[in-house]
Order: sequence, then structure tokens, then C-alpha cells
Amino acid sequence: MHEKNRREFLKASAVAAGTAVAAPAIARARAGANDRIRIGLVGLGGRMRAHVAALAEMAEAGQNVEIVAICDCDEKSIDRAPRIYPSLEGKKLAVYRDMRKMFDDDSIDAVSNGLGDRWHALSTIWACQAGKDVYVEKPGSHNLFEGRQMVAAARKYNRMVQHGTQNRSSPNIREGIEKLKEGAIGELYMARGLDYKIRPNLGAMKPTEQPEGLNWDQWLGPKAMRPYSEFSHRRWYWLLDLSSGCFANQAVHEFDILRWGLGLDEHPTVVTASGGKFVHEDDRTSPTHVAMSYRFRDPKPMVTYEHRSWYTNSEAGFRDQYPFVQPGFPVGTIFFGTEGYMIFPDYSSYYSFLGPKYEPGPSKKEEGHPMADRPHFENWIAAIRARDHKLLHADIEEGHKTMVFCLLPRTAYQLNRPALEFDPATESILNDDEANRMLNEPEYREPYVVPKEV
Repeated sequence: MHEKNRREFLKASAVAAGTAVAAPAIARARAGANDRIRIGLVGLGGRMRAHVAALAEMAEAGQNVEIVAICDCDEKSIDRAPRIYPSLEGKKLAVYRDMRKMFDDDSIDAVSNGLGDRWHALSTIWACQAGKDVYVEKPGSHNLFEGRQMVAAARKYNRMVQHGTQNRSSPNIREGIEKLKEGAIGELYMARGLDYKIRPNLGAMKPTEQPEGLNWDQWLGPKAMRPYSEFSHRRWYWLLDLSSGCFANQAVHEFDILRWGLGLDEHPTVVTASGGKFVHEDDRTSPTHVAMSYRFRDPKPMVTYEHRSWYTNSEAGFRDQYPFVQPGFPVGTIFFGTEGYMIFPDYSSYYSFLGPKYEPGPSKKEEGHPMADRPHFENWIAAIRARDHKLLHADIEEGHKTMVFCLLPRTAYQLNRPALEFDPATESILNDDEANRMLNEPEYREPYVVPKEV
């Protein structure tokens, strides 16, 4: 950012602690459907672009929402905010470097949360405890304990917590799911998800000089302290101790569609994950290739998922006939029925093929591959105004159920287990204390501890 623009932005903003400018927001949000919803942004990373764009479009359309505060533990992220998010330029914003202070601001109704995986649970719980509604990016949690605590906090404090699986608000995806439920391809017996994305060599992890203005302690949050490295800071989403890597980065979207289409509210009972690091010799701990399978109490459905991270063929027309939002990457979900199959190759399309000649069945696409971010935020705001979490398309409980499909194979891979047996009722791993501790008894670093009592 040019120094003049930076000075003007910070001059127009209430820096550090922010300023209390209005009566408590919760009372306003409950007063009526037309009251303004005041939103704070926490975690000014890449996905926050979509958050800001959606909220800005809603404000311009007269939907009475307003971004009033930003927060990040990295000074550079704060400084560049008006350049990265042009719709923030010229706004008088409260600026925070510690999210706990932003959550204490009674003039803020809700929080748009773009932090990394490691922070999703604790930041969401803190925000709920402070009386804020939350839009939290995917993947929702890093272990099963966190997911349960997020749901518990949302319910205890009557907060609207929307998980960032925005396909749930895509009109065309919703239509396709309804077609599945109506029997458009017959009785469903199998589904498969995949994401084949070319990822280059990510390099080596080595200690480097910590950037000025970055609070590394806050950035790590609940995770163990480690020396600063640019690899950890910039490529954390491929480190399994900081994220769930390929098991959740794209997969959480596909698993969510898969669960939704199959009507799977019950967790799997056996999960396998087989793969490894191939092609590149780098320091990522997430596999470059992995295949996963899921078994349930009933023999149907059969569910599989595969991730590949280098050159590969297409599948079901993904990439070659039905491009993804990132061109050149085969990504999507396939449903198999007794009369045909249906594919969801992006965030706004579905296609079905019927009978032995695979004749076209019900389908819908929208040019430009819209991501459904704005509809997902609109749904969140509508639930906030109504104070009814049942209106949410992706309530945090749905997010938790989907994350089970991500977290179980990640744990099996990390511990080199051929399979994990799972008790859906107690959400515990059977006959494997180490795996159960990883998922249900995680260790945290003070003071960033996800509480057992929310």
C-alpha cells in the first residue's frame, strides 16, 4: 500500500482497541428484521476476499449489513487491507490486533471468520461466548472434540454459526440434490468424490527471520510453539499438525455434497486411507495422493474419495467437458443410481445421464462458475435476523458431521493405520487409544485452549 493511502486508512479507522460507538448490538439484532447487522472481520487472508465481496454487494443492494471492524495479528495484513479488499477503502473501521478485544466490542453483532483451521474452533467459541453470530470458513475443526464444542457453544448462546460450505446455498446445487431425492437417477447406492489438482514442489522448511509486525504467538494460537519459518506461515494448509491438508481443503466441499445427496446423517463405522507422498521431495506432511473408503452400519451406500496432486487423467468428464472453477483441475462428486448417474463438477452445475445409452437427464449450469458466496452470507444474515439456526443452510452441526469424513482418514493416514473402526454414537475410535486421543483428547497451548465447558 502507498504510505499516503495507508495513513489515510488508519486515520479514518479507530486503531487497536477500537471505539464503542453504539448500544449493544445483540439488542438491535433482535429488535426487528430491518435493523442493521454490524460485522467484524477476523483473519485477513485469501478467503476473506470472498467474504468482503459478498458483504459489500449485500450492503450496496440495501440489505442493511455493514463491515465495521477488522482484525489480524499481522500488521502487514492490516496495512494492505484496502488494497486487497477495495470495498473497505474509505470506511471508518475499528482495527484490532487481538480478536478477543474485537469480540468484547458490544457494537459488533457478528463475526466473519477467515482464520486458518487451527483457530476455527476456539475463535468461534470465544465469539459465541461474547454474543456474536459467526460465519466460519471451512474446514470447521481440526478434531472431533472441537467440532462438538463449536456446536455446543452455538446452541448454549443461541448463536447463528454458518459453516463455509457454500454449495449448500447454491441454487443449482440445491436443485440437483432435490432431483436426487426425487429419484431422478433411481435408487442411490454409491457416491464418489475426487479432487485432482496439480501442486508443485513446496520446498523445504527452514527457520527464517520473523517478519516485523507479525505476532507469531497469536498466529500459532492453540498449536505448539515452533520457530518461525516461511513454510509454516505460508504453506500451513499442507502441514497436518496445523491443518487437515488434502483430507479437508477441497474435500470438505465434496464430502458435504456427498453427505447431503445421500442423506447421510449417520457417521461411518469403518474408514480406510491409503496413499503417500509421491513425485515431490518436499516438507509437506499431507499426502500428494490418497484414496479413502467408508463403510456404514447398512451395506449401502458405498462411498469413496480420491485426491491426486500431479498429472492425471480426468474422470466423469470433470475438467475436459465440465471445467471446475480452477481451470485444468478435475474436481467433483458423482452419484450412482439404479437408473443412471449424476455429477456435480463445480459449485453451480449438475448433470445426469440415464440408461444404458447414458442419455442426458435433468441438468442445470450457470455460466462463469459462481461460488455462491453471497447467497450463503444472505442465508446467514436471514437466520441472524430470525434468531433461528434451523434456517441456516450449513449450520455448524452439519459442518461437524461433514468434518468426520475428513478427520477419520486423516488420522488413519497420520498413524499409518490400515483402517479405523468408529462408534458413531460416542464419536470415538474403537480399539485404538492413540487415534482416539488425537481426535477426542487434543493437547492445546496455554492460553489458547479449547474449553471442555463452553
